[in-house]
Amino acid sequence: MVKNTLNVGRISEGFVLDHIQAGRSMDIYKYLHLDQLDCCVAIIKNAKSSKMGKKDIMKIECPIDFMDLDILGFIDHNITINIIKDEQIIEKKALHLPKKIKNVIKCKNPRCITSIEQELDHVFVLTDPDKEIYRCMYCEEKYERRPR
Repeated sequence: MVKNTLNVGRISEGFVLDHIQAGRSMDIYKYLHLDQLDCCVAIIKNAKSSKMGKKDIMKIECPIDFMDLDILGFIDHNITINIIKDEQIIEKKALHLPKKIKNVIKCKNPRCITSIEQELDHVFVLTDPDKEIYRCMYCEEKYERRPR
């Protein structure tokens, strides 16, 4: 029997995002607008994990000042970030739920000021960290996170 292996080359500068909930890597790709950048991205979906069962992994080769940790913390605060410089891990970062997020999600309330004032930023504030509930800063519309 031949074992399947996957080799993804080293990156010289960028990030390795590990412990992504299986299937969520494309959400990260979308929210970080990686399709609009001229950088190398490797996505490994449904990799075996002893801790999680299955997980996604992303390697992003880009300048290290690029990454918005608030967006990543909002998507999944259990992600581990390895910061790479000169092909070496120089730092590991843990994420947390951001207290405030801007222009990541849109308010669904048709009476919210953001529906009328198109150029106004969509700002959500973390109101219940235990239940991971965010509310619109303007109208307090509740944002329901996708179940895990």
